[in-house]
Amino acid sequence: MKCGVKLKKYENCILALAVMAVNVICMGIFFDFYYDLNDDTLMHDIMSGIYTGTPDGHNMQTLYPLGALIALCYRICRIVPWYGLFLCLCQFGSLYLVGVRLCDMCEEHVMTPDRAGTLAGKGIRLLFLSLFQWVVWRWHLVYVQYTITCAMLSAAAAFLFLTIPARLDRRSFLIKSVMPILLALVAFMLRPEMFLLAFPFVCLAGFYRMTAEKKIFDRENLIRYGGVLGAVLAGMLVLGIADYAAYSSDEWRDFRRFFDARTTVYDFYPALINEDAYSGELTRLGVTQQQQRLLRAYNFGLDNAIDTEFLEKLADYAATAPGLARDYTELAGEKLYEYLYRTTHTGDMPHNAVVFIAYTAILLTGLAGCRKSGTATGDGEPQSAVRRYAFVWQLLLLLMVRSALWLFILFRGRNPERITHSLYLLEFVLLAAMLACMYRDRGVEKNRRAETITYGIIVLIGIAALARMPRWIATMQADQNQKAEINRNWYEIDEYCRNHGDNFYFEDVYTTVSFTRYMFGSVNNAPCANYDYLGGWICKSPLYRDKLKNYGIEASDDALLLHDNVYFIISEQELRGGGVDTVTAYYDAKNIKVMAEQIDRIGDGYSVWQFTRAE
Repeated sequence: MKCGVKLKKYENCILALAVMAVNVICMGIFFDFYYDLNDDTLMHDIMSGIYTGTPDGHNMQTLYPLGALIALCYRICRIVPWYGLFLCLCQFGSLYLVGVRLCDMCEEHVMTPDRAGTLAGKGIRLLFLSLFQWVVWRWHLVYVQYTITCAMLSAAAAFLFLTIPARLDRRSFLIKSVMPILLALVAFMLRPEMFLLAFPFVCLAGFYRMTAEKKIFDRENLIRYGGVLGAVLAGMLVLGIADYAAYSSDEWRDFRRFFDARTTVYDFYPALINEDAYSGELTRLGVTQQQQRLLRAYNFGLDNAIDTEFLEKLADYAATAPGLARDYTELAGEKLYEYLYRTTHTGDMPHNAVVFIAYTAILLTGLAGCRKSGTATGDGEPQSAVRRYAFVWQLLLLLMVRSALWLFILFRGRNPERITHSLYLLEFVLLAAMLACMYRDRGVEKNRRAETITYGIIVLIGIAALARMPRWIATMQADQNQKAEINRNWYEIDEYCRNHGDNFYFEDVYTTVSFTRYMFGSVNNAPCANYDYLGGWICKSPLYRDKLKNYGIEASDDALLLHDNVYFIISEQELRGGGVDTVTAYYDAKNIKVMAEQIDRIGDGYSVWQFTRAE
């Protein structure tokens, strides 16, 4: 009897965990999990100790407290893939928490008081969550990115906060607010820039929840909801201060300026260094032809003169240069059209489609529940017209916020899929939470019909998805086979370098930038791999300099020329593009005649070069 009571108490957790476990196992059977970008790969190397030999939390992308915690785990046990486990725990944990809340709301739903109906409702809601994972979000669950993970944590925080039952006592409200607050702060530590984009959605969730209270602007109400917002802001402030302190040394402060300037030039004004039209302007700024070639190849680590002041000068020029500076008045029409086009066309499918379906579902459900005046809420109290039609202003406000965020990223000119898909996710999850609250909080008979229709649509979509699932799985498996073939070269390079442990190898950046990495399985976490990019986002950082010092290298250009155990790795494709000539031209500009000699080959299409002074 006691066992049955305990199982009933934790039934929703067990159901959600079982469904999530099945999804994870199936994904693990059909696919391998990858770090999708070299950013996550390098962050892993820094925190695991591969990069410098010692696990370190200064990975530049996450806030230091989180990086330090993951690095500490690697210090305790190197063989456990802590960073990969953390990202997957955040992603699937977010989905699990949403699943538990959906089941909780099904029990609170006045339209399904019987046991069988309640279980059926939970099953359909968890089916809906599984469909989302497999139909819409499967790529991002398999090809994992820390930016996407941040968005999922933020979306879960918004969902959990909006779906907190209204009119709770203070203690119950605080207990249910703890998890959304923690999710928001972890998201902030993981990817601060993405969380700041997500924060308006989290605030909307809190505001919508507050307006569901009996007395919206009651003092107690303002204290509770203001307290949650204050807790998030205070946590962000404390974490930001801790991160600032961790990077407070002169070396790290200078590198952060270097990092920001490099990001501005390469991410927001790439035409400045990649297009010949600006070559003359760069020359007038003091950038030599050889430096321009190094910048284009991303191998700026070879030249010590390309420092913080150098890149800041380029970034300042790009912000005002003719043809590069953004005239927001002229861009307004273009970006508005792009925003509307992306929202309504197939380029962003299926993400924009599920958002449109969610808007439609809320409108239909809301109108169905408002046809009869004086309808009752879940606790039997009559609803005013203002509350019954609250979904109208809530949707309009959401449209305003999402439009502002979309136009912001479009005007900035930096809108990769990891950002746009994250915005779609946040919007959809907020809409899904609104819909779930409408079903729970209204005791309108019309809602039975609306809910039946919604559940029927979910089942039909599920049947259609199952029919197409073999094709989707085959497509992803083909993509994974292609990735495995590309990554085979990286593992061969890694093995080659480790087998020649007395040497050090500089890698051409564009030779290896497309490689990804398995998150789990046979990952070698042996410390201080004896190779590094001749550029990239961690180049010239204190960690980069520490790593080179481990191999007796003070300056990369001197080492590549004067040390007989320092070599250069490049692909055949980049070699044909003049990759080696770019290096020799750099020395020629310094009146140093060099000779480049290929001394070895690695795998299919990669070669090892040595540079020596010409006699």
